[in-house]
Amino acid sequence: MTRPLALLTALLSTATVLTAVATPPTAHAAISCDTDTTGGSTFYDGPSASRKYDARFSNSHSIPNLGTHTPQGAGTWYNWDGAGRNLLLVSSYRGGANAQIYGIDPATGATVGVVAIAESHVGGITTSKGWAFVSGGSGSVRKYRLSDLRTALKAAGTPYLAQVGTARAVTGSSFLTSYGDSLWSGTFNETGRGTMYEYKIADDGTLTTVAGAWEVPTKAQGLMVTANHFVYSTSYGRGNRSNLYVVRRGQRDLDAAALSCFRAPSMTEGITEYNGTAYLVYESGSHLYAGDPATLNVIPRMHKAAVTSLTSLVP
Repeated sequence: MTRPLALLTALLSTATVLTAVATPPTAHAAISCDTDTTGGSTFYDGPSASRKYDARFSNSHSIPNLGTHTPQGAGTWYNWDGAGRNLLLVSSYRGGANAQIYGIDPATGATVGVVAIAESHVGGITTSKGWAFVSGGSGSVRKYRLSDLRTALKAAGTPYLAQVGTARAVTGSSFLTSYGDSLWSGTFNETGRGTMYEYKIADDGTLTTVAGAWEVPTKAQGLMVTANHFVYSTSYGRGNRSNLYVVRRGQRDLDAAALSCFRAPSMTEGITEYNGTAYLVYESGSHLYAGDPATLNVIPRMHKAAVTSLTSLVP
């Protein structure tokens, strides 16, 4: 009887393992986003997204080269020229061609320079500790010396700038930003929540992973970090409105975090903070989408809002 008993025990053990493997993961509760709107006219093309959006945002600077490239990332570079002037940086892609970085003067809206970099979707761009970091392909982060980027932006035409070393592989680089000596980079997930990691930035641009993933909203496209908040821009599809999430920092699990979500126009991308103002980039104004009647909101310029008007939603 020992052999049949052993066989029965093994079968029961296998069944237990198979049952455990087949158990579906716990589903996340849906996050409610404010969609209330007047339905009236707005300061941008297409239908109003929400009262909260329209009350906080307004038109800002135009983005260059929309006829050839599609904007993605947004960043800020303080004292870029050593003379106290600052820049907004926008990264933009074109399939099968070099990507581009634009330097835009936040005081005047003038494009002060355009730099070409190697082809990539360039979903994010940021500066910290003497380096510019740009999203590379297949979950990677490239780095460029700010001194080299400064020289290239000041040069005539569209000079090409090569990355320094090899790209750093990360869990996801669909979007990225920085705050202090930390870089934050995460994944876009169309059907569920994504993940984000924090990386400490060394003086030589080396990134060291901080243990523990952060949960990010579904369809995350951009991130702005403040001392106490994460502000995510999320979108997918030219005919769908976007959402902005304001999340109080501290909880890695979105279900446990204090947050507020409200609807935004279609096709939001990167978002960055400059001097107390949030600048939000749209890809809907590019040649890929602007002429398509299915594009809900065609927006060829940045939109801006006071950072406090966003963070005060989750005090």
